[in-house]
Amino acid sequence: MSSLLPVQRAGELALTGPQTQWLIQDLWTDQAVGILGGEPKCCKSFLALDMAVSVASGAACLRQFPVRRQGSVLLFPAEDSLAIVRQRLEGIAAAAQVPFDSLGVEVITAPSLRLDLPMDQERLSHTVQARRPILLILDPLIRLHRVDENDATQIAALLSYLRQLQRQFQLAVVLVHHARKDAHASRPGQALRGSSELHGWGDSNLYLRRKGNQLTLSTEHRAAPCQDHISLQLQRTGAALWLSVLAPAESPAGSEPTVIERVRRALAQFDQPAPVQQLRKLCGMRTAAVCSALGELVHRGEVRHDSKGYQLKLPFPVSRSMAPQGNGNGKHSLCSSGG
Repeated sequence: MSSLLPVQRAGELALTGPQTQWLIQDLWTDQAVGILGGEPKCCKSFLALDMAVSVASGAACLRQFPVRRQGSVLLFPAEDSLAIVRQRLEGIAAAAQVPFDSLGVEVITAPSLRLDLPMDQERLSHTVQARRPILLILDPLIRLHRVDENDATQIAALLSYLRQLQRQFQLAVVLVHHARKDAHASRPGQALRGSSELHGWGDSNLYLRRKGNQLTLSTEHRAAPCQDHISLQLQRTGAALWLSVLAPAESPAGSEPTVIERVRRALAQFDQPAPVQQLRKLCGMRTAAVCSALGELVHRGEVRHDSKGYQLKLPFPVSRSMAPQGNGNGKHSLCSSGG
């Protein structure tokens, strides 16, 4: 047996690899565990229920993010009454225009569930095995245990059980969790209450933040681009409540182009898919800003995304005054300032 490890030159490595598999496009990767976090009163439960309705029905989450794998959902709402949960699910189903009575969302009605107790872990495992959901939502973490959330050893044991559950039954796990109050100065993941184990555990994480009346969503993935500052709004029709995405405003004529417009114009310069880093250099913007703009353009249906990069679906007219000019070395300079 050889004692040498296999080695290849960089230029011999494969050009393509496995693509990211999504449960909900750009929001949650397939069979991912993670945190849906935010301060109190940031509509975390509404977003979790919207994800449940979408995965169970196949309708786009928040009417914007396509579902790539449809199946049943198992939900444990530890804080809200079952009547409130039903009312919210009905409202979201109505907004998504899907039938509520046949919706494949099953709700655990037990009065309590303690993930730090072996007996309750066994009961949950048996329930998952019997019901076979592809998405498990637990809301919120603070009602599911009595361990010290600041003790990495204790919280890691609880998260390890959920990871084992995910691997054993090939399902996604969404754990709703609170962020610290007034934690706006921190990165969203670092603002979560308790041990940093919670942030590091997630394959996909979602963070909701509120500033005044403005509610924003940020995404974070272990193996996919993230998005920041997706504006959301809680809508009401009668007794029905649901979240919706607010489209970013386009800039008025004669003003500086928005990030969306700058990225769209950059894409218009390519007749084949362009990778993110090439677009970032062309626009002179941060990668996160480019990824956020690309995600919005994909959601609008203007851009397609594959393993090679991003490409406009239809030709986008670029006026003579906005078209990039050559800089003498065959390269284009589209954006004059960084983002």
